[in-house]
Amino acid sequence: MEPLRIVIVGGGTAGWMTAAGLSYACRDRIAQVTLVESEEIGTIGVGEASIPSLVTFNQFLKIDEREFMARTKATFKLGIEFRDWGALGDSYMHPFGPFGHSFGMAAFHHYWLKAQQAGDHTPLSDYNLNTALARRNAFTPPSPDRASPLSALVYAYHFDAGLYAAYLRSYAENFGVKRIEGKVVAVGQDAESGHITGVTLGDGRTIEGDFFIDCSGFRGLLIEETLKAGYEDWTGLLPCDRAVAVPCENQYPLTPFTRATARGAGWQWRIPLQHRTGNGLVYSSAHMSDDEAVDTLLTHLDGAALADPRLIRFRTGRRRTVWEKNCVAIGLSAGFLEPLESTAIHLTQRGVTKLITSLPRKGFDPVLARRFNEDTRFEYEDVRDFLLLHYALTRRDDTAFWRESRTRGVSDSLKARMALFATSGRIQVGTDELFKDASWLAVMDGQGLKPRGYDPLADMVDEDDIRRSLDFIRTTFARIAEQTPPHDAFLTTHFGSLG
Repeated sequence: MEPLRIVIVGGGTAGWMTAAGLSYACRDRIAQVTLVESEEIGTIGVGEASIPSLVTFNQFLKIDEREFMARTKATFKLGIEFRDWGALGDSYMHPFGPFGHSFGMAAFHHYWLKAQQAGDHTPLSDYNLNTALARRNAFTPPSPDRASPLSALVYAYHFDAGLYAAYLRSYAENFGVKRIEGKVVAVGQDAESGHITGVTLGDGRTIEGDFFIDCSGFRGLLIEETLKAGYEDWTGLLPCDRAVAVPCENQYPLTPFTRATARGAGWQWRIPLQHRTGNGLVYSSAHMSDDEAVDTLLTHLDGAALADPRLIRFRTGRRRTVWEKNCVAIGLSAGFLEPLESTAIHLTQRGVTKLITSLPRKGFDPVLARRFNEDTRFEYEDVRDFLLLHYALTRRDDTAFWRESRTRGVSDSLKARMALFATSGRIQVGTDELFKDASWLAVMDGQGLKPRGYDPLADMVDEDDIRRSLDFIRTTFARIAEQTPPHDAFLTTHFGSLG
């Protein structure tokens, strides 16, 4: 059988992640992959933070972690610190790792809730190892010893997105991906089926294919401009529609976590890399002008700016269908959710993974497309609701943006989830959801949603036993953090001088 001719339109992180994943998975030659990109067209290139699923993706590609971190100037990430979200002056961590460990039939946090109602005021964050390490700017890899608390450590990366794309390009080309330089000026379609038959470049060349992947970014050259897939706009739920980004000089120590600080009409990210710190302000243009956004960002940098601020306009939402005819959209062409929880690269990765597992033959069974679209819709809505949680739980009323955030509508499923937690401390998370119990718990507790009750199964454990178990977990995590080397020292040991 002739190999499937796959044409990827667009490079950047999305295009080269797709090329790398397909070329590795299809190394048995069931597909021939070509990527078309133009150096004239820039990429967004500010997606510098990830979640733990990227570790899994790199492992799937058999990428050496030390080489990856050296080539992309990466640092480690234990979670995200949120400042001023619940109220001005508040701060909490959304860690990647679990809270404590269960010592009975109920989930751990129900024993903590029972202790709280009995007068113990120890914060939930004291029972999380990722948070204990982050507070001390410390890092060490997970332990292979399952008896060690460090075996439960979970981490991700901060990295230079442009360098990662270049690294994956080299990787993909080694697996046979053919890169073609050129700007697409026309898209050919079959007159009867409407399927894409090829793309024509500015110099007159036509690149034909059987299956096309749109990685052209917000434009959606194939999925929208050609196939008219439609767009579901979520600006009414997530009103931020612009970002301004700028790198700055590093300040040490390099924190092993991303920081998201709420500002008057949005929020600011801070992402430390080995050679610079990435910064950006995500904001609502209805509440803040572009000039105000630039001034706000530059005023709150840790070090001197290394470039001029770059403005990015976007519409939060998703394509109504991301697999249309013989084309799949991956990355920004599929949809966009503000980078509050560093999910953009994860959603790209999920698109690549789903495509690998449902790679079509030339018949293009519509069942594959229907399932792909259903799964993608669920994933985007799942992430959207988790982002909405941060806004819905704010108690801020100091600006119009935050006052409106308190009353803006949320989905029925999110309302039900918050109500369940407020009533009983219970968290219901489906197996296919990205964010698990610990994530929902961290944000709901961190932003002040305090349950009125707890799981009655926690009453099966004596209060003194609960207190002793909680003390043991807290002191164990604190001791490990004290004995763990600083993040900077760990990076220097592995990569030499930073910068």
